[in-house]
Amino acid sequence: MIRTLRGMKDILEDENQKYLYFIKTCTQIVNRYGFEFIGTPILEDTALFKRSVGESSDIVSKEMYQFIDKGDNDVCLRPEGTAGVVRSFVENKLDRVGGVHKFYYHGPMFRYERPQKGRFRQFHQFGVESFGVDSYLEDVLIIKMIKDILDTFSIKYTLLINSLGCDLCMPPFKKRLVAFLDTLDALCEDCQKRKRTNPIRVFDCKNNNCQELLKPSPRLNENFCQKCESDFSNILKLLDALGISYQVDPNLVRGLDYYSKTAFEFVSSDLGAQNAVAGGGRYDKLVEYLGGRKTSAIGFAIGIERILQMIEVPKKGRVGYYFGALCDEAIDVVFKEADKKRATDKVTLSYDVKSLKAHLKAADKQDARYCAIIGEDELLNKEIWIKDLSEKTEVKERFE
Repeated sequence: MIRTLRGMKDILEDENQKYLYFIKTCTQIVNRYGFEFIGTPILEDTALFKRSVGESSDIVSKEMYQFIDKGDNDVCLRPEGTAGVVRSFVENKLDRVGGVHKFYYHGPMFRYERPQKGRFRQFHQFGVESFGVDSYLEDVLIIKMIKDILDTFSIKYTLLINSLGCDLCMPPFKKRLVAFLDTLDALCEDCQKRKRTNPIRVFDCKNNNCQELLKPSPRLNENFCQKCESDFSNILKLLDALGISYQVDPNLVRGLDYYSKTAFEFVSSDLGAQNAVAGGGRYDKLVEYLGGRKTSAIGFAIGIERILQMIEVPKKGRVGYYFGALCDEAIDVVFKEADKKRATDKVTLSYDVKSLKAHLKAADKQDARYCAIIGEDELLNKEIWIKDLSEKTEVKERFE
């Protein structure tokens, strides 16, 4: 028997209903904020992610599904959604059009990491990307949108937020941080590499010894330029005004190199160790990194598999018709009448001749509102016997 690969899974039955319900609900919410759907390929040029996500990230250095295809191209399965959307934004010259562009996406992503509860090698994300708004108000709007989504599903969460500074205040801070890191002898191998590539990523290290060593290190929030200080302060004030609680986390740097200024995560205590359900931030330099014109941008992504562990699909009432035949002669007529009804209603059709009792039982199992049956008598009188399974009433309708 051939089985799914480790870290991959099928979406079936109850989870399938949850997945579709989640996507439909998120789509309705982000549409209200003016976001429109964008679809990008699952397979992209590897250089896209090396340039955007950053070679210092674990995603690029350890986790990408990367290979050389038959055309001798270095390609990989997308490990995240933002880079592909930005590539599309630049390739389609939207950066030259100017104005504001707002997109949402959903679909599978791929990372070769150790599978565990809520974490798979093929996983799904729902995300949004906003281009062309250079205002802290857009940062708050994005955070509010995630809050609306999580509140709709009654998911308890804590918002963690930080600022990573800008091109003015980040470089001198990195110099101070590297000077501090050079005084430490016991950093893990990963942090030693990060020190050379993107030193602020050391704050994302999960090694307990590194976290202890980093406690007296300089912090970015002590080195903001005036603009970053003002923007971050205004974001926190507006969150307070909107009643959105948060915790400022100076260690929050996110796992991708393209972030600048605002960074945030929504975490849930209901998920155990893998507790992040959504995260994102600003990436005002990424469009330029990928060959476009300088464009302000911000976005977020939600891990769908983790959310599905915490939501329930609202129970629906009975919907649609179940059609069945009581004799062989009625099968073709049942098929034709069911096809007519399908133009306006959901229809389940049985191809098998069964007793009335068996058809009623099958209709009940399908949660159909109506059970429509044709037998010998109905054929003779050109009628369909229909039972309303909610109201427990019966009628007969003529057919031609």
